[in-house]
Amino acid sequence: MAGLGVRLNRIYEKHSLITTLGGISYSIVVTIAPMVLVIGTVFALQQLLGFNKLGYAERELFSCTMLYMFIFSLLITSPLNAVISRYIADVIYEEKYDEIMPCFYFALGVTIVAAMIPAVPFFIHEFVVGKVDILYIMISFVGYLALIYVFYVMQYLSATKDYAKMSAFYFFGMMLCFITAVVLNKLFGVSCTVAMLVGLDVGFLLIAGFEMAQVRHYFTTNSHNYTGLLPYFGKYWWLIVSNSFYMLGLYIHNFVFWTTDMRIVVRDSFVCAEPYDMATFLALATNISATVIFITSVERKFHEKYRGYSEAVIGGRLSDIEIAKKRMFDQLSMQLLELTRLQFIISVVIFLVMVVVLPQVGLSGLVMQIYPLLGAGYYVMFLMYGAMIFLYYFNDLFGAMLTGIVFFSVSFAGAWISKDFHPIWYGAGLLAGALAAWTVAYFRLRWVERNMDRHIFCVGHIIAHGKGTRPPDLVWSREMGPPPLVKKDDKKEEKVDKNKEDAVKHIWDKNLVVIGVNGNTSRKELLEDKEEADDTLQTDTDSGGNSDNSG
Repeated sequence: MAGLGVRLNRIYEKHSLITTLGGISYSIVVTIAPMVLVIGTVFALQQLLGFNKLGYAERELFSCTMLYMFIFSLLITSPLNAVISRYIADVIYEEKYDEIMPCFYFALGVTIVAAMIPAVPFFIHEFVVGKVDILYIMISFVGYLALIYVFYVMQYLSATKDYAKMSAFYFFGMMLCFITAVVLNKLFGVSCTVAMLVGLDVGFLLIAGFEMAQVRHYFTTNSHNYTGLLPYFGKYWWLIVSNSFYMLGLYIHNFVFWTTDMRIVVRDSFVCAEPYDMATFLALATNISATVIFITSVERKFHEKYRGYSEAVIGGRLSDIEIAKKRMFDQLSMQLLELTRLQFIISVVIFLVMVVVLPQVGLSGLVMQIYPLLGAGYYVMFLMYGAMIFLYYFNDLFGAMLTGIVFFSVSFAGAWISKDFHPIWYGAGLLAGALAAWTVAYFRLRWVERNMDRHIFCVGHIIAHGKGTRPPDLVWSREMGPPPLVKKDDKKEEKVDKNKEDAVKHIWDKNLVVIGVNGNTSRKELLEDKEEADDTLQTDTDSGGNSDNSG
């Protein structure tokens, strides 16, 4: 979220209570406002349209439809978006803005095809086996594709740095969603669940339309180079792997508990574990403020130190580079400690409030038994993700990939083991996975700090790497004839002095010089040959000059 720090610094620079509250509000708007708007709109519609009065089967079908739409749209778009984000950053740095729209259309096609692969068989199964109405399936399918498009286009909008405008798109989209659902249900008698799904479809399509218009407004040219993104899938496959395992790690513990006795099968198609999924949502909501804290603190403080180090590397002295590096990593440590301290306080307060309030609104029993350990797991998970972001900052793709793999693997194994324990230990898998991944990311950051100079100055290559036959060690020998003379190219034809050619030929005919690993001509012999050539040239020049004068 580059550029956010500049706006926040302008807000906070007056150091007053009003500007502090304004900075906090702006941070919330540009980070978690879209998610809050969607959740708030769905909750308001459920209360207004009488969702709780519906039959249990109808309510579960709608809840599972929404759950699957969001989970699998994120799982589909996140791996590709990581590579797309890197490509966009590179072409913007190179000022090749006309390469962005070809990437947009090509990657959109790839994303849609990837989304269709699991969706089409599932919706066919839902219709044939689950006997779900075809209209309901089509509405769900449109919402799934619209949500994928919204998540996809957000990568391009991040390049425009209009974060507040992105939140405004969600606001107007959810407003239209609310109005559409109420009108369909109250005026036309459409069922509550169908009216809410249609409203969400309309809202997401409006958001997608706004986002598309914004992208086309900023990037107006098109080079038609639709394959420019392809090499990045091979070059930065680390990003695909790390993001894929990270996103799978977020949901793998849910998938494990969908196989337990808690699971509910809806229309022989959807599977969920309602108590565990609800506890997961509460744990996520408890710690979501970590996103706001981390992004704003990084953009306001760390990014400045990071930029100072980059500028020192480009044009500073060694002492300047060392000082800038120390300041940068000191700031990194302070950011992680600040995130840990502030989020711990916020999470504890929210946890105590939920423990008191939730039983009053009917959430108790198994949900509240699972919630505490899951809350701790998500707390550590957000800390781990912050360390993972710093690995991306330093282009340590292997470290980020290793962190994602450890997070997924330990979370899966821990959830599979803990599902046979008492419900209070159900969240142990996520907690163990987050702790293990955070440990890997932390020590990897320390490794980067120790090897920063080598990472910065010794990664590039003077000669581009390629595939082919290794060239021979022998560069020249006498059998090849005299070595060619290098002529200066000053766009004029210059005559090469014949005396110099004769002198060089005279010297090289007397020696066999092999340049390479097998060369055995000593430096002394070459110097003696050079002196003899210079004497010959001087003699020829003097004789030529005398003949010219006499002439």
